[in-house]
Amino acid sequence: MNYAPAISGKVFEAISKNEPFPPEVHAALASEEHVLEIERFDLWYGKSRALHSISLSVPRGKVTALIGPSGCGKSTLLRSVNRMNDLIDSVRIEGEMRLNGDSIYAAGQDVIELRKRIGMVFQKPNPFPMSIFENVVYPLRIDGERDKRVLAEVCESSLRGAGLWDEVKDRLHDSALRLSGGQQQRLCIARAISAEPEVLLLDEPCSALDPIATARIEDLIEELKGNYSILMVTHNMQQASRSSDFTAFMYLGRLVEYGPTQDIFLQPHLKETEDYISGRFG
Repeated sequence: MNYAPAISGKVFEAISKNEPFPPEVHAALASEEHVLEIERFDLWYGKSRALHSISLSVPRGKVTALIGPSGCGKSTLLRSVNRMNDLIDSVRIEGEMRLNGDSIYAAGQDVIELRKRIGMVFQKPNPFPMSIFENVVYPLRIDGERDKRVLAEVCESSLRGAGLWDEVKDRLHDSALRLSGGQQQRLCIARAISAEPEVLLLDEPCSALDPIATARIEDLIEELKGNYSILMVTHNMQQASRSSDFTAFMYLGRLVEYGPTQDIFLQPHLKETEDYISGRFG
């Protein structure tokens, strides 16, 4: 990846003319070990181009936030990592993504096996209509695990990891649908981490939650950091600044600036990034 700086103030002009430009990638990224590498990744929905030559590497054991206005391609990029966009007939892609060195889009790639390595949590909680216990151990069940002791240990450790064990340990066999919205989202995180994924994708995980539940999810993200590599989409600037180690600013399907969160929010290299962070547009 090219870590040379872009020319400040020229980015939006280039975008308006549909011209390529080098994103501003801070030098601090070069010293990180990366779990996920995205190189010159393009995506089209039919004739409409949604992602333009995205190159971005996700540091291992850290939280990376994708920010930008609605429709800028954040969720499209996130869903491309676990190939959810494969389900859309009109989608066409070019470029490369690698998970710990393995090509995500290699010919013959087993997508089911790939998704076992990638946990994902969506905007709205989506617990399965089954017990709390069965929700958590579902990834192990579909992988053939039948040992009750193993399932019980994974259930407890995952619920503890998601900060939910003390609240549900006496009702593991109750329906997950009886939980509150915030509890359901933490249950979905427990389910995602039960398979010990190599990267955890969070697609606006707090957008459907109240402020108290949101604070709990943010605390949980802080606790998971280090044990998991997290790539998170958020439209909430305060959440990105509080919860992430690195932040990537996207605009109209392009990566504009990417660096340590503190620098992006306090000392961005580009005026465009400063204008978005400060609320002057978007």
